Amino acid sequence: MTLLLTSSTRWDPLLLTLRFNNHDDNPSSYLLLAAHVQRLREAAQAHNWPDAVAALSYDALLSVCEAAVASHNGESKALKVRMTLSQSGELAATAEPIPPLRTDPTAASFVRPLTDSLSLYGAPMQVFLDTQPTPFLGLLSTTKTTERSAYNDARSRANLSLPSAADADADVLMYNADEHITEASVSNVACFRSGQWITPPEASGCLPGVLRRWLLKNKRIKEAQVGEITKAQMQPGDIVLLFNSVRGCRLARITAPP
Repeated sequence: MTLLLTSSTRWDPLLLTLRFNNHDDNPSSYLLLAAHVQRLREAAQAHNWPDAVAALSYDALLSVCEAAVASHNGESKALKVRMTLSQSGELAATAEPIPPLRTDPTAASFVRPLTDSLSLYGAPMQVFLDTQPTPFLGLLSTTKTTERSAYNDARSRANLSLPSAADADADVLMYNADEHITEASVSNVACFRSGQWITPPEASGCLPGVLRRWLLKNKRIKEAQVGEITKAQMQPGDIVLLFNSVRGCRLARITAPP
């Protein structure tokens, strides 16, 4: 299978009402699309794909996203948009229906789980703890590509199906060979410590997502020190924050395996 760089976002009319999501002061219905351009460009540079770097621009990415959305003929209220970039510079996008937003997708990052209602932004999803460490795979761990076997294997060990836009109410927490928590299979993660959300550092081997970068920039979360978040600390019933550019921020409860 040919390796492609990939990134996923959300198309949703509610995003037009959120000023933080504007691009060049204009409302956008794609969540943080300019940041996805940056992510794909940085990944192409890391893989030393000069043709891909040269082909990538905001307008080019927007064009393929608009075509993917248009293929649904206005029949969906919200869509997951998956973008790919080849080594030769070919951009493509596909879209599939997802539930529409009811509020700001980043709002759950304001929740303080020790004092606030955990159902304020919907019932917490389930997250299981992986039973094996995930090895560090270099660029396949630090850039998002179509090579997803390590993430799919983690889901399989937790008896979860492959991720789909229609079924995203459970995930699995992954950790490295040192038993430092890195991420979840389709989301970044943060734990609530000393009154703030902290997320595993990039040095842990996590895939640094677009929404993770935005939450750090806007001081909603803080990057932890290496080894500050470990497998041993994860206990059934604990609440964590999961986040990605499709689902936004969601609370999750660590659940014991069945």
